[in-house]
Amino acid sequence: MTDPIAATVDTDLLAEPRLVVEPGMAARVSAVAGPVLQGMGYRLVRIKISGESGCTVQIMAERPDGSMLIDDCEAISRALSPVLDVADPIDRAYRLEISSPGIDRPLVRRSDFERYAGHLVKIEMAVAHQGRKRFRGTLGGVEGDAVRLHRDDARAGEDADVALVMEDIADARLVLTDELIAESMRRGKAAERELRQNLGLEPPPPPHAKKSDPSKSNKPKPKLKSEGVRKAAPKNTKEHRLAAERRRAGHIDPTEGD
Repeated sequence: MTDPIAATVDTDLLAEPRLVVEPGMAARVSAVAGPVLQGMGYRLVRIKISGESGCTVQIMAERPDGSMLIDDCEAISRALSPVLDVADPIDRAYRLEISSPGIDRPLVRRSDFERYAGHLVKIEMAVAHQGRKRFRGTLGGVEGDAVRLHRDDARAGEDADVALVMEDIADARLVLTDELIAESMRRGKAAERELRQNLGLEPPPPPHAKKSDPSKSNKPKPKLKSEGVRKAAPKNTKEHRLAAERRRAGHIDPTEGD
């Protein structure tokens, strides 16, 4: 049975407690929680069981667009608590905690690495790659069974572009940047607006309104500079207009050749 449920949103996922649970327990919780979350329209991100407060079961979830509100956490708590009490996947008293992934979220699925391509990430390998286990750089998406990464800590003579086998990754998470914060805020505002519309507190958007995709970055695109191409000289300057007026008056321009 669970203790009173706490629906919270993580703000510091880097300060997670040490794991003290035997393998398989999180998998049993996932088998129960996964279908419930899917039926509610949420996506299970990760389940973590720790020895904090005796035993804490943290279920991390999100909407399909990556957003998550406190109201979402509370709704999941209310729906999931009785299901877990009946299934009883853990043979001890525990505290259930529903949380969002946070801005500097962990990347746990192939779709996570694809969605956040272009963002800065930190990756720790379970199996060393080229003699090292820790990597940091810009995520380049997925190619086959490997994650592409452009390292920002590569030394002279080292290849900055690496391909890390996904199955060998122990932990991967986003690094907090201004671009990531801005994207998270856009997602949050879109989710809050949708919730208010569903509750009738805000009028729905007009049929012709284009719905934005919060998963896409709205960063301005860099302007491409054309090399070796000179901009054409203007043909309607004050000098050109005065010369045309003199020609119409029959005056001869002394600067013109014979």
